[in-house]
Amino acid sequence: MNKTSLRNFLGELPLAAELDWSLRQKNRARKDHYNLDRLQKSLPAAVAKTIPFVNNAKPGKNILFFATLHYWIEQSAYISLVLAGQGHKVTLMTLPYSEWHKQMDKLTQRQRALHTRDALASLSPLVAHVSMLDLKPVSVLPSQLQSDVEEISLWDAQYTLMREEVDMDDAGDRALYNLRIQRNTFAARVALDWMQAHKPDAVLVPNGLILEMGIVFRVARYLGIQVITYEFNDQREQIWLAQDSSIMRQETDYLVKARCSQPMTDDMYQRLADLENARRGARVWGKSKRLWQYISSQGAENTRKALGLDSRPVVMIAANVLGDSLTLGRNVFAESMSEWMTRTVQFFAHRPEVQLVIRVHPGETLVPKARSMGQVARDALTGQPDHIHIIGATDKINTYDLIEIADLGLVYTTTVGVETAMNGRPVIACGDTHYRKRGFTIDPSSWDEYFAAVESVLADFEGHRLTEEQTALAWNYGYRFFFEYPRPFPWRLMNFWDDLDVWPIERVLGDEGMSQFSDTFGFLAGKPFTWK
Repeated sequence: MNKTSLRNFLGELPLAAELDWSLRQKNRARKDHYNLDRLQKSLPAAVAKTIPFVNNAKPGKNILFFATLHYWIEQSAYISLVLAGQGHKVTLMTLPYSEWHKQMDKLTQRQRALHTRDALASLSPLVAHVSMLDLKPVSVLPSQLQSDVEEISLWDAQYTLMREEVDMDDAGDRALYNLRIQRNTFAARVALDWMQAHKPDAVLVPNGLILEMGIVFRVARYLGIQVITYEFNDQREQIWLAQDSSIMRQETDYLVKARCSQPMTDDMYQRLADLENARRGARVWGKSKRLWQYISSQGAENTRKALGLDSRPVVMIAANVLGDSLTLGRNVFAESMSEWMTRTVQFFAHRPEVQLVIRVHPGETLVPKARSMGQVARDALTGQPDHIHIIGATDKINTYDLIEIADLGLVYTTTVGVETAMNGRPVIACGDTHYRKRGFTIDPSSWDEYFAAVESVLADFEGHRLTEEQTALAWNYGYRFFFEYPRPFPWRLMNFWDDLDVWPIERVLGDEGMSQFSDTFGFLAGKPFTWK
């Protein structure tokens, strides 16, 4: 019997994991990167500082808060305390996995559950904690939820592999997909049983698109329970929120309805221009440390010379990163972003009267295992015609220089589409992106419509330049999306412990914190979105 088989055997023996945990593992320094020691040490003091606020709060909602992966669990414990401090009755349901793409032995997994139980024990009685691994699943899933499991499991595989093609004849791809089916099915069965039995007023879950987070979201929607999802952008002290949709879909209909009819002021134009200038200049902006470009603007003419462009019109394709959860499930007429890139490049291969520039997303450098969209484009070509230029993620070309020289922009979901429209250039939006059909893009719904739209623009570039009204719509939408869609929030995910030093829980729950964040925590509990 090998080590894994032995640990699986021990993990199935009644109380074996608990005995080993109590006698040997509990007080050892954890080498496993699933480590909640810091959380366990910090929570008792945080709970003590929360109690006075709980005692003075009016009764609120009954909220189920689901979190998996240790970094989400750390943050969720503190969010739960703030919600409790506002009077809500919170049940924090955890799934103590660290690797969503690997099968861990049963002893290790059980001991992670015990570690999580101990780490969160001090939340009681302010916040109830339950482990999904300790709960009873329903025996059979409804067909709708089984279909949801299959869809999300495919997205999980794409997200993990960082490519859209999941080859079921490949042993590795098939094993990954089957693992995700197994885990997602279990999560759906447990979540369905618990929600039916306890009937929460609202469900709160990060992401809401992939992994078990997506499953819990789907179960809540199936039962008609209000569900709130959240994620984070590049700025500190900001959060993205969605109600009854996955935040990764970035659905902005409510934002457009409430805000885009409001006029822009000079200060608003200037603020958005400052953001654009920072990106153009390859500078960080606001409370972010992220560089959106790796080289500052070199000017349109220098960029033309660097790429060897001549006087022929320029069409720019702005690509996304393959497998990014912001692109999953966003297909409109193409089966995948790769298919869209392939067919588009092959179309332009026979159109030498225009120059095609393909901007590979600089974010590919952050996910080196992802299949490059540049390689997808190269694979679509026989050789590389001299009127087609592929700009790699690390190439010293600034995207905003390309926007300036482009006569047409082709995009899937990247916000470069909004920024291109802000510069008056026609944009064809080919994925189900949040700014599609907002009045400043061309929005085909089939391959025939797509290629007809491309042909129409190629025949009359000047006639398809955006009007002043359309350009103003793009600026208005850009401002709302970049500055009003995010809400103020004290703790980002990946900087959580640093942010907690700045915003300890008593400061967040006190007058200063509530003046900034009370509405956001209200939205997390299901309060309708409003603007001051």
